[in-house]
Amino acid sequence: MITIQGKGVSTGVALGPLYFYQRVKSTVTRYEVADTEAEWARFKAAQEKAIAELGELAEKARAEAGDEAAMLFETHQMMAEDLDYEESIQTAINDSKLNAEAAVSDTAAQFAEMFASMDDAYFQARAADVKDVSGRILGILTGAVAGGVDSPVPVILAADDLAPSETVQLDKSKILGFITEGGSGSSHTAILARTMGIPAIIGVGDALKPEMAGHEVIVDGSNGNILIDADEAARAKMLRKMEEQKKMQALLDELKGKPNVTKDGQSVRIYCNIGSPDDVAAVLKNDAGGVGLFRSEFLYLNCDDYPDEEYQFKAYKQALSDMGGREVVIRTLDIGADKQIGYFNLPNEENPALGNRALRICLNRPEIFHTQIRALYRASAFGKLSIMFPMVTSVWEVREAKKMCERVKKELTAEGIPFDNDVEVGIMIETPAAAIISDRLAKEVDFFSCGTNDLTQYTLACDRQNNDLGRFFNPHHPAVLRLLKMVCDNAHRNGIWVGICGELGADLALTETFLSIGIDELSVSPRSVLPLRQKVRETDVRVVREKVLADLMGDENNEI
Repeated sequence: MITIQGKGVSTGVALGPLYFYQRVKSTVTRYEVADTEAEWARFKAAQEKAIAELGELAEKARAEAGDEAAMLFETHQMMAEDLDYEESIQTAINDSKLNAEAAVSDTAAQFAEMFASMDDAYFQARAADVKDVSGRILGILTGAVAGGVDSPVPVILAADDLAPSETVQLDKSKILGFITEGGSGSSHTAILARTMGIPAIIGVGDALKPEMAGHEVIVDGSNGNILIDADEAARAKMLRKMEEQKKMQALLDELKGKPNVTKDGQSVRIYCNIGSPDDVAAVLKNDAGGVGLFRSEFLYLNCDDYPDEEYQFKAYKQALSDMGGREVVIRTLDIGADKQIGYFNLPNEENPALGNRALRICLNRPEIFHTQIRALYRASAFGKLSIMFPMVTSVWEVREAKKMCERVKKELTAEGIPFDNDVEVGIMIETPAAAIISDRLAKEVDFFSCGTNDLTQYTLACDRQNNDLGRFFNPHHPAVLRLLKMVCDNAHRNGIWVGICGELGADLALTETFLSIGIDELSVSPRSVLPLRQKVRETDVRVVREKVLADLMGDENNEI
């Protein structure tokens, strides 16, 4: 038995075979081949498999989102078998005796540069397409797997860490738990695990070895403990813990249908954070009151090119319809920083967390923003929608974003397209600037939602993705909590509601604090809904408020 200690970031116990995530290597190995005919045959086999995969994706997209969504994959099919593309690869293999991977990589770079240099916008966009098609063929040649997992049974997935674009493509039915070398509690792997309700452990370094693949592994997300090939006693102990989990869940299930009301009668809304319409099932299963954060950027991450209005409209419509009239707060595009999308062609930045991201991109590229806002308002006719803008730092940004909403409403009215004219518009409070001027911002919007992951990062000048910073990234820091209280006070003075949609919302150690400062809504991962409801129902705010506020404002003798 091998024991490895990491840091648990999503609770629960899971047992299954260890599987290492497979991705296309960023560096292609180059070597000279003796048998060029055999190498050309290798390429042709990979090409044919890629074309078949793209055909399957096209049919799936057609069934789920219509002909327009399928067209992207059909375009990629045509590009994969383009005669000029093929000829360039064949010449590299035959004349230069390059291996197939190097030939594909060189051709991709050559064609992408050619497309990017053209004046026509349509052909410029094809640069991203040829890279994507070539990446798929390279993945087949190198043995990497589309979606990262090729297993007939569910697995415990191990990786260095997963980018947002990788998490969105995972076959989630195959994942029992996550283990990552690095990462942080607010990484996208951790967030995905909490949404899925499965355990996740980060920070194991190089403790997992390739030869462990396929061995039985048990992970305990509550304490970060990992057992490889556990002995009989340890295995039995972990299986008992899994049974206890099931019993605890059964007790929590008895809270379904009960109100989120404290002993002294204070109500709070408990909503869920999701990244896809498919996550709505988990929201309903766990009896949440609504969706407090729909991360719309995952629609973009799941596409090889800018998702058009119809594609987005159908996704938003599905989520709103499936929620059956319960509120759905959809955050507009929030990319940049740790969420990069190739086809956006964003420049490299020394400090992307402080750079061109989220609402800044939308205001700088209004054609992208316009498409999303149209899709959102069209979808508003099918449920209770609220729209939320991320990464706000000033009043003028909010006013510019609201102008786009007004422009779209006028367009839809002129076109006779139905929409809800009373959609609430809010902003995320995730920068100290927004918190400090929240008295002014409150006059511009219908609600605030506090993104505590970024608010902590910017307040403490501490990179939330850097696991080495550990104890320095402290969401319980008085500076963060005082900013939240300031935001609550300013929101309520101006008659608007305020919520928390960051991971801190599910921290039961802070529930009393949030209730005491007047938070109106907590949006958490689906499986956190019932434990949070239990905590709320056990709390008497009248009893704890005075002490909580005294602790929050601090004592000069208290350690920060």
